[in-house]
Amino acid sequence: MNSIAMNTTPAAAIPKADFDWKPLLILLGLIVLALPAVGSPSSWLTLTAAGIAMGLIIFVIASGLTLVFGLMDVLNFGHGVFIALGAFVATSVMGGMAGWAGDSGWAQFASIFAAMAVAMAVAGAIGWAFERVIVRPVYGLHLKQILITMGGMIVGEEIIKVIWGPLQIALPLPDVLRGAWYLPIADGLGGGDAAIEKYRVLAAAIGLLVFAAMGHVLARTKVGLLIRAGVQDREMVESLGYRIRRLFVGVFAVGSALAGLGGVMWGLYQQSVTPQMGAQVNVLIFIVIIIGGLGSTLGCFVGALLVGLMANYTGFLAPKVALFSNIGLMVLVLLWRPQGLYPVTNR
Repeated sequence: MNSIAMNTTPAAAIPKADFDWKPLLILLGLIVLALPAVGSPSSWLTLTAAGIAMGLIIFVIASGLTLVFGLMDVLNFGHGVFIALGAFVATSVMGGMAGWAGDSGWAQFASIFAAMAVAMAVAGAIGWAFERVIVRPVYGLHLKQILITMGGMIVGEEIIKVIWGPLQIALPLPDVLRGAWYLPIADGLGGGDAAIEKYRVLAAAIGLLVFAAMGHVLARTKVGLLIRAGVQDREMVESLGYRIRRLFVGVFAVGSALAGLGGVMWGLYQQSVTPQMGAQVNVLIFIVIIIGGLGSTLGCFVGALLVGLMANYTGFLAPKVALFSNIGLMVLVLLWRPQGLYPVTNR
């Protein structure tokens, strides 16, 4: 009876690691502390909304690199070329559809989403070729990865100059996304209207959708399970009949496509594109990834929000130090947690 009872006793549940709320509390603390520093509630709300939207745009740009490094252990310093490529493809698509879109709001939205879809497809296809020709020979060799992918980015920028020219090209927002919504703030709290730009609302929605989709695919689908298992024990997964190399090529293509999407969003945010924009944004991307923890999707998300909010708050309060604010933020985070806000355990 005792042995039967022992056999029918349910196995002890595996304890789950407690979620680390401290980085999120830091994010919330930054938002709260900015209110007395800014002074005006309407200005604070405007800056906060703009900072969150900017952070989510940066997250979309950085998510592709985070995905590639977190799952494939590839330091792709050529990530910037896919950003610029996506932005320039958008100029061609939106320029070609300008006459068709006209004054129709729905048609203008269609031109934006068409530009994003084409940019993702082109960047993903070029990323597939980039992985096969440039990255594949240097798997596991980080120093060579850095050198060869940087070379690939330089070559890619020159090809962009050949196709679209070396000069800056305008990428204006369609009429439907220009302007802002104004939220009145009670006079007793400082008065004034908080401006919420229409494009930033769309950008924030896309950023949240990308974050939710990445989390779902990696944590709750068979493909995500196979990819994560292949990272941990490639030989075991291949022995079960799955071709991990194909999955990894797909991951690289998806990461490149996300960079193309981010390039469109950043180009619309700046309302202009240049062949060097990818290299310029690369610095910001690596700051975000280092703050969040190398390879951590959640860390990249929180780090991007911190960077976006810090840039907007300091740009309003102390414009002269705004350029160095994110570097200072990175230093403070690394002094607290040398591996980033949400370090990946196998790094």
